[in-house]
Amino acid sequence: MAQDADQLRVWKRETLATLLASGLDPERSTIFYQSTVPEHTELMWILSCTASVGYLSRMTQWKSKLSLPNEASVLDPTSTKAKLKLGLFSYPVLQAADILLYKTTHVPVGEDQVQHLEFARHCADQFNTVYGDILVKPQTVLSSAKRVMSLKEPQSKMSKSHTDERSRIHVNDTPQVIGEKIRLALTDSVTGVSYDPISRPGVSNLLAIMSYFDDRGRTAKELALTYSDMDIRDFKSEVTNSISKGLESVRERYNSLMSVEGGSYLDDVAMNGSVKASEQAKTTMAKVRHVIGL
Repeated sequence: MAQDADQLRVWKRETLATLLASGLDPERSTIFYQSTVPEHTELMWILSCTASVGYLSRMTQWKSKLSLPNEASVLDPTSTKAKLKLGLFSYPVLQAADILLYKTTHVPVGEDQVQHLEFARHCADQFNTVYGDILVKPQTVLSSAKRVMSLKEPQSKMSKSHTDERSRIHVNDTPQVIGEKIRLALTDSVTGVSYDPISRPGVSNLLAIMSYFDDRGRTAKELALTYSDMDIRDFKSEVTNSISKGLESVRERYNSLMSVEGGSYLDDVAMNGSVKASEQAKTTMAKVRHVIGL
């Protein structure tokens, strides 16, 4: 299926605006479009020469993208497996290159990306065993909001690629839109509010999301005690208010960045970030090329 080029450009700008609106400072962080630094794909190819196909076949990402069970194998002769493309299967190698190219020491990730970071360390080990200590092995950093679940399928991760727009909250959603999404969020018919991810995944997910925005730092379990006697409709109203308030400044910043006036600033951030990233990438690749004889 062909990629809509214009849509991709829009998504790239929206992603950049989201990162900046969420608090990343381009004076402290190097923010750039990966596609502007060709060393990423060069290192990916070199890493692929030592990466284990067996390890890649055990990765869960390509299986989930194709709606396959975790025990699925690339050797299974099924029609679904015919949909597997090399780009998807080898994507963890590119992700490893994204990390290792900059001598990254710590990487903040969600739970679903822990396996990919372990693979990045594997790639570094494989390369360093042959060529010496050139690549740095990164450490995993898990945040408190390490896994935010879908509003419509609370046992699955909230995802921007889900077909149902109501399954997720965008940083630029208005309070009205947030309210409608929370109102329609899947919960249950049990009276009151309690935290039980197994028996009440929907309510527990809303409590977890609410805890991420709580200015008193209360956990989902503590919030469940606070709202235990409240009916679900009123509780959802409290969740809406918490999210809307928490995202207010982010939403305003995002809308400003996506305006005509903010467009040139986004371009400048992307260009300056690309220049800085290229300098580091070229330094790493010079060492890599030297040790392998290129």
